[in-house]
Amino acid sequence: MKHLRDPNNLTPDEIEAIEKQSLRSLYTAAFDFGFDAFDIFNQSSDDPKDIAEDITREMLDRLGGYQVQQRILGNVDYRKAGYIILPDFSIRQALFVDSKAEKSSSSAIMQMSQLALAIRQIRNGEEIEQDGDLPYISVHGGQPFITTTLLSHYHYEDQHNKYKLKQLTLAAIPNGILQDRYNPDAHDTIWIAGRNAPSRGEEFRVRLSFHRLKLKSAWRVQTIAFNPEEKTILSNWDG
Repeated sequence: MKHLRDPNNLTPDEIEAIEKQSLRSLYTAAFDFGFDAFDIFNQSSDDPKDIAEDITREMLDRLGGYQVQQRILGNVDYRKAGYIILPDFSIRQALFVDSKAEKSSSSAIMQMSQLALAIRQIRNGEEIEQDGDLPYISVHGGQPFITTTLLSHYHYEDQHNKYKLKQLTLAAIPNGILQDRYNPDAHDTIWIAGRNAPSRGEEFRVRLSFHRLKLKSAWRVQTIAFNPEEKTILSNWDG
């Protein structure tokens, strides 16, 4: 197919367009899901992390899309092989969507197995660099797929042993090919220190700062707030 591009030949701007299209699809699914997310989160007695995973899967299952019959592996809640259709070309994509449920609304804990971007930051006064475990471009069934990682972050409060969903934050985490745009060095970073203790053998983790990422590119972070009184959601696409 002449219109089907090889991911190895993509420009940074084209990768930005792919990731923006992908986040817009997730945002549309979340917007369509609407206040149901609030009700499910508040009425469930499961662990918040499990509730978040279930909601994300339900949201994404509502999307049709252009699937590729190819299984892909990864340490995330939702993964799918498919086509991204843009005005000028189409491309095979390995989509990874992870869910987080946290009491913080400003950042999200990420594992290296969920990233196709290196972590460059300062920890304990020293510059560090840690590569993400996901490849920029992966090969499945003999065909190359561009890696796209999205995040669905559920900010909740614990009120008298019941969970109250406050806000849903959706984010598009840049592919490693965009390293120089989003995290060129330890001083220019979208990351803050994660909660891991190497002395106890814990795996390296990092926190994605929504504020820092949004300063780099406004569209990469979208928020949906919930209005319990009117049973509505409040959100407008930014960027």
